[in-house]
Amino acid sequence: MLRTASPADKVALSAATASAWRGGGFGEIGRAPPPDRPARPNRPALLPPGAMPKRRAGGATASRIALLHALAHIELNAIDLAWDTVARFAAAELPRDFYDDWVGVAAEEAKHHALIAERLAALGAAYGDLPAHDGLWQVAAATAQDLLARLAVVPLVLEARGLDVTPTMIDRLERADDAASAAVLRIVYADEIGHVAVGRRWFEWLCAIRALPPAATYQRLVRQHFKGALKPPFNRAGREAAGFGAMFYEPLAAD
Repeated sequence: MLRTASPADKVALSAATASAWRGGGFGEIGRAPPPDRPARPNRPALLPPGAMPKRRAGGATASRIALLHALAHIELNAIDLAWDTVARFAAAELPRDFYDDWVGVAAEEAKHHALIAERLAALGAAYGDLPAHDGLWQVAAATAQDLLARLAVVPLVLEARGLDVTPTMIDRLERADDAASAAVLRIVYADEIGHVAVGRRWFEWLCAIRALPPAATYQRLVRQHFKGALKPPFNRAGREAAGFGAMFYEPLAAD
């Protein structure tokens, strides 16, 4: 998956690999090192985050296309982040349940990208039509040496942020009479509660193995590895549904 450039091929291969994994088609996790960066298609053009054009507010089709295109790009990176977590930390002698969870996350991220790509097509657009920012993979490099840092930043910062902002996006799409796109985002939102729960469960498991206090360790790792602030308002109901309590993240908002 990580060496597959075509988004459609990456989605199909992710689904097939997850199905084979669940069916017992893999006896063990391999030891091949993942690439430093995943393969990417020629389009979209990847820009520094500060060079990205601002998305316009409102319900115009162009605005909705821009929103969905940005989400498609996030989900494409999320596919690779999940598979990178499986591959990069394969030598850590983790229980099979860990891989069960992250293969499942990868399959759901692939489903999300496919659903959003379908909505773009229905609106006369496609992933690659607009530029996308090239900063998303930086978090993978920043956490490549420590699984605990990866868990702190990817599911418990990035995906948790998705829980904060997705309900507002759903409302915006409904106000624009785009019920089909809103329905896709509801699927994404429900699945991402599960992804945050997976991250929180394995973060706390690994903290217990290392005899570390979970909340204080989370705050230390986020300050160390995540560039930027944790910005309220937080969707406390969504985060609590994932078992991710405010004692983890609210002290970072105070920063």
